[in-house]
Amino acid sequence: MSATRSRLPEKTGSTADWIADALRSKIIQGRYKANDPLRQDILAEQLGVSKIPLREALVQLKAEGLVAFMPKRGAVVSPLSADEVQEIYTMRIALETVALEKAILRIRPADLIRARGVLEIIDGGADKTEWGDLNWEFHATLYRAARMPLLLNAIQRLHNNVLRYLIIYLDSLSAAGISQNEHWAILEACREKNVRQAISVLKRHLAKASGNLVSFLS
Repeated sequence: MSATRSRLPEKTGSTADWIADALRSKIIQGRYKANDPLRQDILAEQLGVSKIPLREALVQLKAEGLVAFMPKRGAVVSPLSADEVQEIYTMRIALETVALEKAILRIRPADLIRARGVLEIIDGGADKTEWGDLNWEFHATLYRAARMPLLLNAIQRLHNNVLRYLIIYLDSLSAAGISQNEHWAILEACREKNVRQAISVLKRHLAKASGNLVSFLS
């Protein structure tokens, strides 16, 4: 499990993928904020790469909704409106409930142990740069049992798109405790193989996050 992404990710895969991972982490952590310019000459020098794979990485992040190309400005960190956040959470609720429903009867004891371990790390005082990775790892550990990798990838992209704002919201309004209680309730329902309860808590968990984040952005 990746506990934190405060440092640059290891250089695995293609150069463009590595650059995308590095920039994605900075955007999610809030180090690059909405509408911040992503100047290719500066980034290429900072990362020690050429502009060709850098542009490929920026195009990849554009497809994920994290980067926009603006006339006369070039690449910038894509902002999200309250309406877009609401739409993303509507999509997340639809996709994640399907993933959990398909997964819950296939979740192994080892998956439950891993998910519990992630929650215990969060309870132990993970900071906000760690929280994003840990939050995703908890949900993904449960959803992977569905054996639907395309669905999981779609969910992760939506998750990453709002996480940069959610981390700020949780940090500023001290809402992380409520979110964590819901995580434990989801895990308990999965342990009991209670599909209806697990989906009910997950829907409430995502709907609450959507409403709070929309209010925060508004």
